[in-house]
Amino acid sequence: MIRREPEFRLVNVGRFADPLEAQMAKGMLESAGIECFLQGSNMNSLVPPAFRARLQVREADEGSACDLLADLLPD
Repeated sequence: MIRREPEFRLVNVGRFADPLEAQMAKGMLESAGIECFLQGSNMNSLVPPAFRARLQVREADEGSACDLLADLLPD
């Protein structure tokens, strides 16, 4: 098993059913200098009603990302 350092591990900071909300959240984090990734958005764009994406950041950025997204995400 490969052990990854915390700065390289990815954690989920949001789940989205709406592509627009997913992109807004991603843009918010990127504008704050937090590198992030949307997992599942490309595959799910083939079937828009089933869109599900997870927004991921490095574990070291989790707290900052969650603070920034608190207003955007209800839970």
